[in-house]
Amino acid sequence: MKYEKRSQVSMKNHEVLTEKWLQDKIVEDPSLLGFGDLRVAAREKSLPGRGRLDLLLIDDDKDIRYEVELQLGATDESHIIRTLEYWDIEKRRYPHSDHVAVIVAEDITARFFNVISLFNGFIPIVAIRVAAIDLGDNNVTLMFTTVLDHHVRVTDDEESGIVADREYWEKASNPEIMALMDDLMVLIHQIDPSVRLNYVQQYVGLVNDRRATNYVTFVPKKKHLSVAIKLPQTESNESRIEDTGLKLHRYDKPYGQYWLVAQPGISEDSSRLLQGLFRDGYEHYMS
Repeated sequence: MKYEKRSQVSMKNHEVLTEKWLQDKIVEDPSLLGFGDLRVAAREKSLPGRGRLDLLLIDDDKDIRYEVELQLGATDESHIIRTLEYWDIEKRRYPHSDHVAVIVAEDITARFFNVISLFNGFIPIVAIRVAAIDLGDNNVTLMFTTVLDHHVRVTDDEESGIVADREYWEKASNPEIMALMDDLMVLIHQIDPSVRLNYVQQYVGLVNDRRATNYVTFVPKKKHLSVAIKLPQTESNESRIEDTGLKLHRYDKPYGQYWLVAQPGISEDSSRLLQGLFRDGYEHYMS
């Protein structure tokens, strides 16, 4: 194997390797950013009174929207603020999806990390360093390196969400889905009579008189109910989920919970198996 040393080309003042050029390359292949197979929903998206979002990329399977800001050269305060502002605007407009702020720059500075540390990990943000590498013969390639990944979702602290109500979720979903959530809540009450549903914009959680106890959370949607259960990721638990007949959507490692997809018409056997998972989630959460 032959080793060849290559040099990095600065894009900031380059005549060809412009921000538009970089944007074009990401649009052609969004997987370059390392988030998998994403859909390009918009580029240069106009946000009323707030400028333009460089790229909006969506993971349709996981319902995650990535608000991407590009920066040639080093990150500066204006781009950091812009990245967070665009993320916040989109999050407020589409509260039922997960949102991740993404900044792509040639140099992620120490000042950037200092600013982000002030938010103590509460904002899901990813910082990616991009480098244009000279391959010779007037050819270049791009190298993307993730240097910060605070790709997290909502916390158990209900104060971090904006309080909504049942009517809010009724409009966001449909009567059948809300009825299904109520039926599953009956199963939970048989395990833990102290909890009630707590409605916030991001999800519907559980709360008792003292605090949030989100060992189960719900996200009612138009066609299905997303159900999260806090459980360790094991083959046994995944086998039990499979036995319920519900679709396993994903395992959320940062929050240690399985996300399931529930549809109206759950059988009595499936309900019994699902209640067992709720019980284990309750015991695991309280231990």
